[in-house]
Amino acid sequence: MDQQANPAAPAPQEPAPHLPGVPAPAGPADAASPSPDPYTVAGVRFAHRAEVEFAQLLEFYQIEWRYEPDEFPLEWRDGRVTRQFRPDFYLPEYDLYIELTVMKQSLVRRKNRKLRLLRQLYPHIQIKLLYRRDFQRLLAGFGLPTAAIEPPPPVQTGPDKCAAA
Repeated sequence: MDQQANPAAPAPQEPAPHLPGVPAPAGPADAASPSPDPYTVAGVRFAHRAEVEFAQLLEFYQIEWRYEPDEFPLEWRDGRVTRQFRPDFYLPEYDLYIELTVMKQSLVRRKNRKLRLLRQLYPHIQIKLLYRRDFQRLLAGFGLPTAAIEPPPPVQTGPDKCAAA
């Protein structure tokens, strides 16, 4: 497979679970090294667990993919790019970009606006935006857990609200 890493990807906060039935990401060849990075698939480090799971699905089905290979300028000021969009995946065999959005539905307005602008400026580019519910359905269709794309439970601080006063 032909992938490119994004060295600017932020470090993830929590480990990604391995999908049952999908091969585990390859780890370092050195036996003395620590366990494999759960955010790495086929030598590419990802910023989010959902991206890891999507890459594992693509690997399992031997679909060629690239991670964040292209950046599309969307707005300019004084000859300089002021806004751009970098889709998560590119599938060369299908000439298709995939953007995963697993954040709360109320927070995707900005991403939708960028996607509309990309489609206006680059009408020849094929791109599919997978929302949280789309990705949940995709994983469920393969009988895989959706825990990696579920929001974390709220952290409770202070005394238990259920305790009697």
